[in-house]
Amino acid sequence: MARKTDVKRLARLLQRIAVCRACETAGFLAEARPIVHEPRDARVMVIGQAPGPVTYREGIHFAGPAGRTLASWLEAAGFPPGDEHKWPYLSAAWLSSLTRCFPGPSASGNGDRAPSRKEVALCRPFLEEEIIAVDPDALILVGAMAIRELIGPVSLDDVVGHRFELDGRAAFPFPHSSGVSRWGNSDANKAKIAQAVELLRVEREKLGL
Repeated sequence: MARKTDVKRLARLLQRIAVCRACETAGFLAEARPIVHEPRDARVMVIGQAPGPVTYREGIHFAGPAGRTLASWLEAAGFPPGDEHKWPYLSAAWLSSLTRCFPGPSASGNGDRAPSRKEVALCRPFLEEEIIAVDPDALILVGAMAIRELIGPVSLDDVVGHRFELDGRAAFPFPHSSGVSRWGNSDANKAKIAQAVELLRVEREKLGL
């Protein structure tokens, strides 16, 4: 049976996410402002670490440089570019993250603060229900934190460029797509990213997307 997003269930979930203030109440954030999108059907789901500052400002997951890199991977895998005024990758996938609020800048000033294990745990029930509601054929896991949360304690070196199965869904690990990450700068790791894109292209063709 072909998978299909339960849009009504997803809409109800997004309403609950939008009013969540759990991390603010727990003292992790000065202000909780979860990022949510309009519910729709999607066969591919992208899961990242957490919203960044541009996402926080624009209200769209993977906005800014991280989104442009993600878009380049999806387009290289043959997904349609979509409407550039609505971010070019929104037509290709449902975008999400481990936590829904911008965690703020890192203490060092280099990039964003990674959400704590307790913050991820507070958001985890939302993510689990979201995966069920979207019911994607494939998951794209962006960044080491998202990969380890869903696959386990692995390194980027060992998983990027490989296909995994998670509860009957294909899963494709990618490095963090922000400019802060330097993992993809070496020739060896560029080759692993290219292999991940190729595996995603094969999966897209197999699914008829």
